[in-house]
Amino acid sequence: MENMDVKNKSLHKALLILNCFTDKQELGVTEISEQLGLYKSNVFNILDTFKKMEYVEQNEDTGKYRLGIGVLRLSRALGDSFSITKIALPYMQEIANETNERVYLGIPREDEVLYLDATYPSNDIRLMRSLLGETAKMYCTGIGKAMMAFLPERLVEEYLQKPLEKFTEMTITDPEKLKKELAVTRARGYAVDNMEHEFGVKCIGVPIFDRAGNIYAAMSISGPSLRFSNERMEQLYDLAKGYIRIIEDRIV
Repeated sequence: MENMDVKNKSLHKALLILNCFTDKQELGVTEISEQLGLYKSNVFNILDTFKKMEYVEQNEDTGKYRLGIGVLRLSRALGDSFSITKIALPYMQEIANETNERVYLGIPREDEVLYLDATYPSNDIRLMRSLLGETAKMYCTGIGKAMMAFLPERLVEEYLQKPLEKFTEMTITDPEKLKKELAVTRARGYAVDNMEHEFGVKCIGVPIFDRAGNIYAAMSISGPSLRFSNERMEQLYDLAKGYIRIIEDRIV
């Protein structure tokens, strides 16, 4: 277990256990005990408390635990605390319906994109799922590069000192090439994810600025690569930027 100077060790243990579920959906008492170096009895008692509060639920067939509806309630409250989500969501749905593609909203968090919400075209509701709290690296996503291109140069330089993982054959992992890509993004007004994070998926990312002109968030339109020709990506940008301007005008 991570050695930290904390005042409430019991609470610290409980939160460590809850955080285990970010890497794996279902876990047993023994798995958590071994992972954190805690006694099984401690793990069981904490999980039992979480279960009563609906933060976890137990699979009756396997006996293992998974996150429960209590966490969902907290995540919804978190989403509501971001005013950008409430502002952007209706416009995102309009874009999704007009383009027949998926639309994502995210904000920068260190070197990652923190996803706040997503909208789907009405004929794609079977695949709808909440993205709130999910993350992805900035350098290989359209939404991430749209924000990264407008971050202070100092932050970008710090970011590029870190190893850049290759997710697909198209992922840009050379810092100099990535700098050129960000320059193109600034000049063009939008970023392109050319199957850099997931093979077969392309997207455009459009930055969202606050009233002071600082990067605040970004929105992306994503779909199968065969539908995303250069001409169509220009059309998608032309559509999205009108909505983006409305959203920016409403940001406090």
